[in-house]
Amino acid sequence: MKQVMNLNLDQKFNVLRLNIERMGSLAVAFSGGVDSTFLLKVAHDILGSRAIAVTARSSTYPEREFREAVDFVKGLGAKHVVIVSEELDIEGFSDNPVNRCYFCKKELFTKINNVARENNIEHVADGSNVDDLGDYRPGMAAVEELGVTSPLREAGLTKEDIRVLSKDMGLPTWDKPAFACLSSRFPYGQKITREKLGMIDRAEQLLLDLGFKQVRVRHHGEVARIEVSSEERSKFFSIDLMDRIYTSFKEIGFSYTALDLKGYRTGSMNETLKAGK
Repeated sequence: MKQVMNLNLDQKFNVLRLNIERMGSLAVAFSGGVDSTFLLKVAHDILGSRAIAVTARSSTYPEREFREAVDFVKGLGAKHVVIVSEELDIEGFSDNPVNRCYFCKKELFTKINNVARENNIEHVADGSNVDDLGDYRPGMAAVEELGVTSPLREAGLTKEDIRVLSKDMGLPTWDKPAFACLSSRFPYGQKITREKLGMIDRAEQLLLDLGFKQVRVRHHGEVARIEVSSEERSKFFSIDLMDRIYTSFKEIGFSYTALDLKGYRTGSMNETLKAGK
């Protein structure tokens, strides 16, 4: 890993292309986000019909994200397999333990591995990058157990690298805000239900419709904690906007609405975890 991290961007990109070419065939776990979109595009350019996209539908995956994923693959001309991977049906998942993502990834990639075999595809890949190594990611254990490859990470590519390359390639996702499944909006130990997921989905869609770009609505029981990007926090100086959001969130089912003063950051729910977990 240290060797590829010392390479410049063009060299990292060449490592990625070479690694994908050597695979011969690849099924990409495709969410429509920045990383998986870039990976799918590169794989399709190199492998053609031997690269397929696999997208999982579930109550933790907003419809807007799914539609964008479908539209992109259609425009690319790649084969797209849509599967159902309902995390809430996995025993223990809805209890939201600290290793929740392990159960999710194991279920997801077991199914994607099956899709790959059915389509005579030799390898399965996720879209994780080097930056994902810096946070608590129990799902990576499942990825390793199931033999899933991580081409972007193995090439030493960071999120910023991927955005730069995506822009150069004309991908519409180059500046797309980061996204994580809706289950990440709950403190560990708080029960996850379809009703609560629906509340989060509607609340975040409201903020997006109001023009916010990077949003998270964290579910703390009766309280909705809003995270927006640092530069967007000043929008809340508008009393009219605050009143509108409060009223709308009340209708969604939140008794109280609060703004996180620090703003959006990845893995904010992990901040309460004890070191070593």
